[in-house]
Amino acid sequence: MIGGHSKEEGTTRNVDGPAGSGLMTIGRGTLSVVAGVLVAALAILGYLLPPPAFDPPPLANPPAFEELPAQPASERRPVSTSTPIQVQRITVPVRGEELKATIRVPTTPGRHPAMVFVQGSGSGTGDEFTSQAEWLAKSGIVTLSYDKRTVGYSFRSRDFALLAEDALHMIDVLRARPDVNPAKTGLWGVSEGGWVVPIAAAGSQDVAYTVLVSSPNVSPMRQVAFALNEQLERLHAPNGVRDLLTRAMGGVGFDFLRYDSVPALSRITQPTLALYGTMDPSIPFVQSTETLINSLPTSNYTIRFLAGADHAMRINGGRFVPDYLPTLANWIQSLPTLPQLKMAGATPIQRFQASDVPAAPWYGGSTFLGLTLMLAAVGYVTAPVTEMMVRLRGRDLRHQTNMQLWPALRRRLRRMAWTGLGLLAAVLAFIMLIVLFSVNQAGAWPAVQAGWLVVRVLAVVILAQEAGAVGALIVGLRDGWQPSRWQKATLIGVLGGTGLLLVTAAYYGLFAFPW
Repeated sequence: MIGGHSKEEGTTRNVDGPAGSGLMTIGRGTLSVVAGVLVAALAILGYLLPPPAFDPPPLANPPAFEELPAQPASERRPVSTSTPIQVQRITVPVRGEELKATIRVPTTPGRHPAMVFVQGSGSGTGDEFTSQAEWLAKSGIVTLSYDKRTVGYSFRSRDFALLAEDALHMIDVLRARPDVNPAKTGLWGVSEGGWVVPIAAAGSQDVAYTVLVSSPNVSPMRQVAFALNEQLERLHAPNGVRDLLTRAMGGVGFDFLRYDSVPALSRITQPTLALYGTMDPSIPFVQSTETLINSLPTSNYTIRFLAGADHAMRINGGRFVPDYLPTLANWIQSLPTLPQLKMAGATPIQRFQASDVPAAPWYGGSTFLGLTLMLAAVGYVTAPVTEMMVRLRGRDLRHQTNMQLWPALRRRLRRMAWTGLGLLAAVLAFIMLIVLFSVNQAGAWPAVQAGWLVVRVLAVVILAQEAGAVGALIVGLRDGWQPSRWQKATLIGVLGGTGLLLVTAAYYGLFAFPW
């Protein structure tokens, strides 16, 4: 990162010492003082700039969720799936774009119940619902699955009302078909779809019913924080990992994370089926169920907890749990009649409350963090750019250095820049590792421990490098070295950029103890 190596002429003091190490030249006393000052400064900054605390308390199971009655056998009875089906692919105009959709229709005569699949988070296609859409169609229910919009939906910005508008367009498509019963045409939403479907149902009586699968019913911030805490507990991750991730979440300024689902839920009058899996680590299903019951203006709801089901109603990401599809098909076919038993199934155990991550102070926000990283990057780039400009202007760098200190110090700065970039890459890779293992946790504990060790070690290494470089600079200035202007720019850029990274690392707990 920091320019090329140039030889020094003449007989000078050996700054690298006997084995090429600059530590002996700097002196242990100087190095110890510099390192101690840096550690003390970072500790003081960490104390004066405390990040938001996040420690969700345990949740005792409410009495209403203890020893739930078994799910009625009529809901789990076998469903015939021998009806031949037809598959039609269409394009549906929506606001700003056109969405591809797939309709699966039973070939039996007459009007059939119908259902639209509404996706969870992320950009996906309707193909993810193929297996259950075909199963339901073969049982006599028309299904429509569609690609999620790309215009107006991104990682940073999500308009749930716009997504609900798309779902209503799909409802219109089904209701206009002669083989669909408009009075039994509804919406099915999973995960993030649990925030979308209530908006659509509250805004249109054309939605005859709603099915909420793994629906959070709390704010997106609470749901993500709950999922993060629960998954890290299952991964046996160190406490520092949770602090790092929650501090990062507290600095995210996405408006949709504070969305309140209660106003939309409170306007739903249609029959509602809510399904939760007892092995779902992503949803606070006890609090979500309480929110649903307390928000709905009527008692037209059916809530079922399916034993062994994960977030997608599957067994460890494999096949669907046996009762999921029969329960769904039998409930839809029986409409408008609803079960007398409102809540039933396996006993749900939610270990922790779904709590908000407090918003970070201004210096912990994503804008300030981005500015800090940009300044650090500019500092690292300053060194090679300034040296390149000096070379392009035809100056001889050998006569610019004035002392033998610069080659050794330059090597320190180069290593420091690479370590800083390595630390940033390691943090990003570690976050991706956590996300990966939140889906598949097999063998995750050693990998999480090892990844956290790499991140912490790199943070300590770059701290030691900063101390060593500052110590060498102090020695050189004490001995009369007068750096040139381009050398000053290099020193300020690299040492300042690394200092910003150290402060950021301190805020995110990379120097905190215990582990």
